[in-house]
Amino acid sequence: MADESEVPVKLYYRIGEVSQIVGVEPHVLRYWETEFRSIRPQKSRKGQRIYSRRDVDKLLKVKDLLYTHGFTIAGARKRLRDAVGEAEPERPVAVEPVVTRIGLPPQARGQLLELRAEVQKMLAELESEPS
Repeated sequence: MADESEVPVKLYYRIGEVSQIVGVEPHVLRYWETEFRSIRPQKSRKGQRIYSRRDVDKLLKVKDLLYTHGFTIAGARKRLRDAVGEAEPERPVAVEPVVTRIGLPPQARGQLLELRAEVQKMLAELESEPS
């Protein structure tokens, strides 16, 4: 893993470069994007991820929390939230477009939305418990 002084000074980095800088495989970076909403690389016209320096710094911090300090994903997410002093945006669960696409009847849609609300409530409770 590179420390911040070893990170090349550029405006944007591609996923391969970030993978080498952080010291993890590209699939791990893509997974962390789904878990940490503050890490949101832009996409090029070709659909390639373009990371900012801020994204790279956050990824280095995530790796440190997970690999060095032994935090869980939820614990690292909470630590990053606390460090910034603001809540990370809620992770949206796009149920309605999927429900429409697969053509569920209205009653099933309502049940699915209720289930989603229950799951989100349970996740919030789990994240608020001390690790």
